[in-house]
Amino acid sequence: MDATLLSIDCGTQSLRAMLFDASGHLLHKVKVEYEPYVSPRPGWAEQDANFWWKTLCSAVKELKNLAPGPFARIRGVGVATQRDTHILVDAEGNPVRPAILWLDTRKARTVYRPSLPKRVIFRAAGILEGVMKVQQDCRTNWVRQEQPDVWSRTHKALLLSGFINYRLTGVFRDTVAAQIGHVPFNYKAIRWAAPGELPALLVPIERERLPELVPAGSILGRVTAQASEATGIPEGLPVVACASDKGAETVGIGCVGEDRAAVSFGTTATVQTTSRRYFEPIAFMPPYPAALPGCYNPEMEIFRGYWMISWFKREFAAKEIQEAQAAGVAPEVILDRHLRAVPPGSMGLTTLPNWGPSLKAPGAKGAIIGFGDVHTRAHLYRSVIEGLAFALREGLERIERRGRLSIRNVGISGGATQSTEICQITADIFGRELFAGETYETAGLGTAVITAAGVGLYPSITEAVAGMVRAGRTYVPHPVNRALYEKIYRKVYGRMFGRLHPLHTDLRAIHNYPERAADEDPSLP
Repeated sequence: MDATLLSIDCGTQSLRAMLFDASGHLLHKVKVEYEPYVSPRPGWAEQDANFWWKTLCSAVKELKNLAPGPFARIRGVGVATQRDTHILVDAEGNPVRPAILWLDTRKARTVYRPSLPKRVIFRAAGILEGVMKVQQDCRTNWVRQEQPDVWSRTHKALLLSGFINYRLTGVFRDTVAAQIGHVPFNYKAIRWAAPGELPALLVPIERERLPELVPAGSILGRVTAQASEATGIPEGLPVVACASDKGAETVGIGCVGEDRAAVSFGTTATVQTTSRRYFEPIAFMPPYPAALPGCYNPEMEIFRGYWMISWFKREFAAKEIQEAQAAGVAPEVILDRHLRAVPPGSMGLTTLPNWGPSLKAPGAKGAIIGFGDVHTRAHLYRSVIEGLAFALREGLERIERRGRLSIRNVGISGGATQSTEICQITADIFGRELFAGETYETAGLGTAVITAAGVGLYPSITEAVAGMVRAGRTYVPHPVNRALYEKIYRKVYGRMFGRLHPLHTDLRAIHNYPERAADEDPSLP
């Protein structure tokens, strides 16, 4: 096929504009890196929403100049974006305030106070603080309370995906598969929550202020004349409803059934599968809407995930960064030498990578145990990588237990897959064969797959996956390493959270870090 697909992957730290052919080959790419956000106040993470649109326009125009022939054969456009980043716009689609990113930590006041019987039930289920936390972390709740004039001018409350899709098509319409985060969404029914349903009580956005939702793989609009002039994309080209970046990665690694899992080595590290059945890997934590219509992505996540590599570089790797700059290579190349130099198990140094609290465990803290005088920064780095792999394995096994599944294939994606050392460590810890995709631009490929089905190049997303997704390098566990990691996982890592939790609870009570949800009443039974 001569047709090409234009994929836009708008992530936390960069935007990529990519051209794929109908067989799934990446033809050309333009990547623009940027500062993820600005912090007008401590804990805030904001960005000018128009910045993303301007970056998209310049990237696509550069792509057009780079590859005019393939660009002229584009059959459709698809967009994948970071999750839970909120943009409020007026009736003309202009932002009424800066966007608030998923990294933002400002707190709203609670808007829903459950009755005493419900509070007792929620506490017994272990979700009372989570119910409070959802409300207080909700960006739109904060705007309504602290900036009522801004909210009065808000015509639509959009996620980043909805904003970009609006700029391309001129209609307030978004994909179901991107509705992940602090939005009033009924995940089981895969629709906006009805009045009175818990998500609508926690995130009370009026229905008229929400965009219309369409299933992934359907055409949500066409490129307007204004968008065509700004981007160089032909006017009238179909824009296909795609998915969030994680959902697109899952498609891009070929995970379209319950026998497969997708592991994402991203800023937020995740493991998920695709299922037609609704099941919750953690009780009361719903699976997200999948790119396959009518399906779910049961997911386990590590909130700070492979951001911990950035944390390590900033706090401990000034020497490696200087060396990398002098050699003209990425710092991760130098850090890979550390992974090779330190033996599996990091000489007993073991990391519990809870660098950010979750809804189910809002008081969770991280830990590194086993220090001795033999340990160096290199041991610490390998221990962090091993800890992330242990946590992802734990998440995968939980999905299997809760869903009564037997995962036979595990695909890996995300920027860290460019490190063969990280991939091999993960395979050794999982004790399973892992495969990477032919391209590490998995979210872009997944977006192209969904777009190809949406414009009719394939009869369905599943058939587009079969025609466009191919495995790349395979990582087979080393038997000796696998046996060692099995002992560490069972005897040490698997017991760390339970053993340390009482101490972490005491530390949280002393320091109020992570901050406790303000309306959580410890006097209730």
